[in-house]
Amino acid sequence: MQALLDAIATMDRPTDAQRIFHGRGGLHPGCEHWTLDAYPPVWVLTSFAPVSEADLATVGEALQARWAQIAPGEPLNWVFQSRAEARSETRLMAGSVPNPHVVTEDGARYLVHVLRGQNHGLFLDMAEGRRWVRQHAAGQKVLNLFAYTCAFSVAALQGGARQVVNLDMSGGAIAIGQQNHALNGLAGASFLAHDLFSTWGKVNRLGPYGLVIVDPPSYQKGSFVATKDYARVLRRLPDLLRPGGHALLCLNAPELGPEFVQDTMREAAPELVFEQRLPNPSAFADVAPERALKVLLYRAPDLPPRPTAP
Repeated sequence: MQALLDAIATMDRPTDAQRIFHGRGGLHPGCEHWTLDAYPPVWVLTSFAPVSEADLATVGEALQARWAQIAPGEPLNWVFQSRAEARSETRLMAGSVPNPHVVTEDGARYLVHVLRGQNHGLFLDMAEGRRWVRQHAAGQKVLNLFAYTCAFSVAALQGGARQVVNLDMSGGAIAIGQQNHALNGLAGASFLAHDLFSTWGKVNRLGPYGLVIVDPPSYQKGSFVATKDYARVLRRLPDLLRPGGHALLCLNAPELGPEFVQDTMREAAPELVFEQRLPNPSAFADVAPERALKVLLYRAPDLPPRPTAP
């Protein structure tokens, strides 16, 4: 646990939501089960293995000591989530959690909920993907598939996208996405709480798109299993994209490396050209990059040049 305690002892006061310690990356032997995230003004400690109350007390003391240095006089707020043995339990360990709880990232504001569920409303490892979208969305019509709470849409509209279509089968997630747009004073988005696989006709009629974002769960029983369903999405891309448009393909499944996406794309939509794999935030460094989040960028072919008149 020493690497976690060392990270706490040297961390700065965060302003944006971010990961502080990533034991899951395997770079800190003995700490593989720990992560520490900042959702200001709340710290979220997560363990993926059973831990003792004594260990939690040690971490709490370290957080309290460092917080007294970087935020003297302010109360410490921290939450512990146990995700051991495929079960999730969340406890408020000290202080309180704002309600509503709004965090920032690159000037954008997002609602989060750190006391319920395994997903908190904003995936911190996707920060570089949102940054790329913000930098490249100007003037584009964007399709955001598996939109969750629509953070990609917020980034796209802040980057100058002219329209974003958000689709997710969870009406609750889409409702939070609408609140995220209101928080940022953004217009130009539409929200579809539908099952993608029964909505292709509508999605196609709203296109074509200059950017399609595909960020599905790796395994969600009854809705999406990457090993059989990813190809069903990728084969639609040539019809969804305008010439020269981009597809941002995301996958967070440790058991599936980037070659899974690349091989599936070669079979499902061979005309799309691979451009690059986007980096993950440095805080998510991994001893085995193929196991970490995959964010791959593809481009549709341009229209052939018109023949010149004789």
